[in-house]
Parts: sequence; C-alpha cells; structure tokens
Amino acid sequence: MILKDIRNIYHSELDALFGKEEVDSFFNVLIEHYLNLKRIHLVLDPQYMITKEEEQPLFEALTHLKSQKPIQYILGETEFYGLPFKVNEHTLIPRPETEELVDWIINCHTERSQIVSKEPQTKILDIGTGTGCIAISLAKHLLNTKVSALDVSEEALVIAQQNAELNVVNVEFIHDDILNSRQTELVSVFHKYDVIVSNPPYVRNLEKAEIQPNVLDNEPHLALFVDDENPLQFYKAICEFAQINLKANGMLYFEINEYLGAEMIALLEGYGFKNIELKKDLYGKDRMVKGVK
Repeated sequence: MILKDIRNIYHSELDALFGKEEVDSFFNVLIEHYLNLKRIHLVLDPQYMITKEEEQPLFEALTHLKSQKPIQYILGETEFYGLPFKVNEHTLIPRPETEELVDWIINCHTERSQIVSKEPQTKILDIGTGTGCIAISLAKHLLNTKVSALDVSEEALVIAQQNAELNVVNVEFIHDDILNSRQTELVSVFHKYDVIVSNPPYVRNLEKAEIQPNVLDNEPHLALFVDDENPLQFYKAICEFAQINLKANGMLYFEINEYLGAEMIALLEGYGFKNIELKKDLYGKDRMVKGVK
C-alpha cells in the first residue's frame, strides 16, 4: 500500500478528533518509530510503498488513536527533559510542567554548589516517582548526588528501574506508601535528605470535567486524583515526613494543583517552612512551590 494513502486514511478518521496538524504529528512520529522514516521521505517519494507487514502497526495505532489512547502509551515511550523514558498504563505520562519543576531544582542546586565549594554529596528523595522522570533527570544533570525514589505502585517501579538503566544513572528505588507513616519511617532510617521533591496526586474529583478523555480513560487514577474533602492529604503527609527526614536548611519542592497555591503556602507555613516561593509555569498557572526547613 502507498504510505501517503495511509496518511490520508489517518486524516479522514482522526481530523475531527484532533485536528489536521496534530494528526500529521502523530503520523510522522509513528512512521519514524515503526518504519524508521522521516517526514521528508513522503515529500521526496510520494508513491513510497510499504508491505502488509509494515502496514499492520500503523493501522493498530490508528485504532488506538480513534479510542483516544495517548500516543505515548501506543509507542510505550516518551521524552522528558531531553531524555528517553518508557511508559505504560501503570505510569503517568510525564508533563511539560514537571520539566519546569526539574529545571527549577537543577538551577537552584547548581547555583548552590557553585557558592558552596567542596559541597558534600547531595541526597535527594523523589516521592511518588512514577516513571522515575524527576529522580532520573536530577541524577543525570546534578553532579555529586545520591537520588532515591519512592512509589506505592510496584508496577510503576518496574518501569522506573528500566528507565534508570536506559539513562545510565543509579537511583535507589523504594516500594512504600507515604500515607503509611509506620512504613515511611523505615525509608530513611539511614538517610537525612537535602532535597525532597514530589509531584503527588492533586486533581480533585470536582475537576474531572476539565480532564481530557484521553487522560481520564487511560492514565492511572491512583496517580491523579484525590478526594475533594482532603485534596492536600499527600502534601500533609510529605510535610510531616520532611520535618523528620529533611536536613536543616534542606529544600522541599512540590508540583501543585493550580487552584490551591494559597492553601499550599499556608500548609508549608503551618509546618514551619521558611523562604516559601510559589512559582508559575509557562502558562501563568501556580504550579510549583518550594520551602526551606
């Protein structure tokens, strides 16, 4: 079959859902992934033929896209902070706003290490690691660090470990539940952390109407949603954990619900954190907060 004809089928079946430009983007990503062909190939050879065998994954992907399955799950991979990551239905797809959180941490601690010469090894804990994208990116870009990462999902930790190996970094992965204080006391019997970071579940059920179907129907709800009555439950648990396990002048970073910035500042103040900074993402939404113990 002529590859250009398959692209036309994609447009006829998907444009109404995603728009022409997005469908072009999907198709280009898929032919590079499955056929090792660049977009320019269709321009240079409009009559390029592919075999029945080569057609199959493209039509399977089309079926998945029609059901609004995210393309990252179709491919089983994505990119985050310039690094490759495997993803599956047990992990959230890493988001651009989380890249901004990682960038904030890297910039803060690169500056700090330049100010403090011969700084001892920095110990970092990522709580609710999912794919491991935060922990692995920090381990890759920050020198002289020991990075640990915790998640309640064993299935997510399998993917996170594969991602650490893929990106050639050492991260200590811990299967634990931050809401179970007896268990999390064991996490850091031998640790005091310089940095604790978390992108925990923070979407309230009342906000489900704002979530796109491709996210709502595919990504793990365990990693997304919290009860309307207690939307800060993970942040409270992590603040309590940090009071015991964060070093003096250590830093606590969170990705947050854009609607709860003021509540997060009040929460950190209530736990005695100082120099609290609320940071907006590129879209002007309150999305990150930092506090110093």
